[in-house]
Amino acid sequence: MRKIYINAHLEDLDLDWAFTQLSEQRRLYLQRFRHKRSRRAGAAAYLLLRQGLRELFDIEEPPTFDFGEHGKPFLSTRPDIHFSLSHCREAAACVVATEPVGIDVESLRSFSPALLQRTMSESETAAILAADEPRRSFVRLWTRKEAYLKLTGTGLVDELPTVLATAASEGYSFETTEDSERPFVMSVCFRNKE
Repeated sequence: MRKIYINAHLEDLDLDWAFTQLSEQRRLYLQRFRHKRSRRAGAAAYLLLRQGLRELFDIEEPPTFDFGEHGKPFLSTRPDIHFSLSHCREAAACVVATEPVGIDVESLRSFSPALLQRTMSESETAAILAADEPRRSFVRLWTRKEAYLKLTGTGLVDELPTVLATAASEGYSFETTEDSERPFVMSVCFRNKE
């Protein structure tokens, strides 16, 4: 079971109200963000997690997190529940599942040749540069890489150009959501059913 939640109307979120819905742990974490926009997006992602936990598992209490070796959050009291959070300037996203899962949402952004070289394989670079919308193509691949790394809990690695080939060889797939009217792309990574 896997369910994706997204909020693409962050400007409508009342941040004062949202902070009353957060665990103390999450409130303290988000208060460290310098920009109100980032606090709002982080709160929105957490509220999506609360919605998922309520709808799928009847959990009403605001969750607190424990963290893996590379900072991946998990619910120590419910190891059977997997989730991933992400946010960007325009949207917040969350996926809740009964199997390991990762999600990433990113704003469309420009990229430099140096960034392409550090993060993409030769075939990915060629596909990006040949695309009608190179920025969208870049962000599509970037969100897939990030979603996989969030699923595995390894965080950013030096082998970014080969991440998607590794994911495919290990039996992972991606579900990518994009809309030409929206300035962001979202990808979810999950293991294929055997």
